Amino acid sequence: MKSLPLLVGAGVLVVQSLFGASTGHWPQWRGPLGTGEAPGAQPPQTWSETQNVKWKFRIPGSGASTPIVWEDQVFLVSAESVGKLADAPKEATPPPPPPAPGEGGRRQRGGPGGMRAEAPDQVHRWMVVSVDRVTGKERWRQVLREVLPHEGHHRDHGFASFSPVTDGERLYVFLGSRGLHCLDLKGKVLWSKDLGRMQTRNGFGEGGSAAVQGDRVVVNWDHEGEDFIAAFDTKTGEEKWRQKRHEPTGWTTPLIVDVGGKPQVVVNATGHIRGYDLAAGTELWSCSGMTANAIPTPVSSGGVLYVTSGYRGASLMAIKLGSSGDLSQGDAVLWRHSKNTPYVPSPLLAGDRLYLYSGNNAMLSIFDAKSGKPFVDAQRVPGMNGVYASPIAAAGKVYLVGREGVTVVLKQSDQFEVLATNRLEDEFEASPTAIGTQLFLRGHSNLYCISE
Repeated sequence: MKSLPLLVGAGVLVVQSLFGASTGHWPQWRGPLGTGEAPGAQPPQTWSETQNVKWKFRIPGSGASTPIVWEDQVFLVSAESVGKLADAPKEATPPPPPPAPGEGGRRQRGGPGGMRAEAPDQVHRWMVVSVDRVTGKERWRQVLREVLPHEGHHRDHGFASFSPVTDGERLYVFLGSRGLHCLDLKGKVLWSKDLGRMQTRNGFGEGGSAAVQGDRVVVNWDHEGEDFIAAFDTKTGEEKWRQKRHEPTGWTTPLIVDVGGKPQVVVNATGHIRGYDLAAGTELWSCSGMTANAIPTPVSSGGVLYVTSGYRGASLMAIKLGSSGDLSQGDAVLWRHSKNTPYVPSPLLAGDRLYLYSGNNAMLSIFDAKSGKPFVDAQRVPGMNGVYASPIAAAGKVYLVGREGVTVVLKQSDQFEVLATNRLEDEFEASPTAIGTQLFLRGHSNLYCISE
C-alpha cells in the first residue's frame, strides 16, 4: 500500500457527487498521494479553446503555484501590484551570513541579473482565491498581505509560487517573507505567523509550499541567512518545534511519509536530504548526493523514497526508508542515476514507473522504480519546448504540460506513446490537477476547467 503524505482522518476521503463517479480531492500540489497520481480521475484526453473547456476563470494578479481542490472549491494563490508607489519602507532585509567553514563562497548575493527582476517600487498584494468548481465563478477572495517587496524574483516566475494545502477543515497558505496563514474554507483568516524575511540566492525570489498532517503544518526555510524547519499547531498556529538547518536557498516542498507507522518529514536540499520526526522534529537521517539548487519534491511508495535534482549535474536516488544516521554510503541507497534529471519539475510516480524530465527541457525519461532500469531515456516530447510544470497521471495516461500552452498526453506504459497533443491560448508554469472528470490548468492569465 502506498504511503500517504497527507492523511485526512483515517485516509484520503473519496466523495460521490456530480463531478464524477469517484472524485476524491487534490489537497496539495502533488495530489492526494503526494506522487502526482490522481486515483479514480478520468479527465479528457483531448481539448482546445473550443472543445472540452467547461469554464475559464480570469485570474486576478499572477502566480505559478498549483491550484488545489476540496469538494466544490478550487483554491489558488496570486499576487498583484496595487498600482501605487509605496510611501513606506521596504520589508526589512536580513544581512547575508558569512560562508561556513569549508564552504568557500557558496552563498552569494547578486548573480545573473538578466534572470531576475529587480525589487519593485510598488506595493504588492498577496491573496488566496476560491473558485466554484461547478460554475467557474469566484466564491471569495481573501487578501493575506499587502507590502512593498524587499527583493525581486526570477524573470520566469512572480511573487506567488507557493501552493496552498488543506486538511479538509482549514486552508494553509505559506508565503515565505509574507508569513504563514491559516483560513477556514469560507475564507476567514484564523491565524497568521510572521516568520521573518528571506534573502534568496541571486534575488531569484521565494517558493515552496507547506505540508500538513494531523495537527502539524510544516514549513521549510532555507535561504541566504539562518535556516530552519518548523512545525506549527494547525488549530492555533503555536510553534511545536524548530530545527536549525544549514543549506543555501531552497525552493522545495517538504514531503510527509509514513515509515514504520510513524510520520517523517523529508526535505530535499543541496547539501543533504534529511528526514525528521513529525511529532518532535528530531533529525532521524540524512543522505548526500544531490546537485546544487535541489528543487524537486521527492515521491515515495512502498517504503522507498525517490529524490532527484538537476542543476549543474544530475542525480536520481532510490532510498530505502527505515534506517537512521548517515545513509550516503550504506545499502539504504538502492540505486542511482546520474544523467538527464529535472531542475525544477518534480517527478511522477505512477504504479511502478517513475517519470521525470531532463532539466527544464521537454525531454522525458521513464524508469522502472524498483530496479532503476530506464525504459525511455530522455525522449523529446513532440510539440513542447520548455517545461516547469510537473507531470501527473490519471486513468492510465500521463499528462505533460509545457510552458507554451501545449499539453501532450501519453499512454501510461514502458513505451513512449503519444495519445494526443492539445493547445490552449495561454502559458503554463503551474502543475496540472485532476479530479473526477475534470482537469484544472492554471495559466498566466486563466484557470481552465477541462471536462467533457
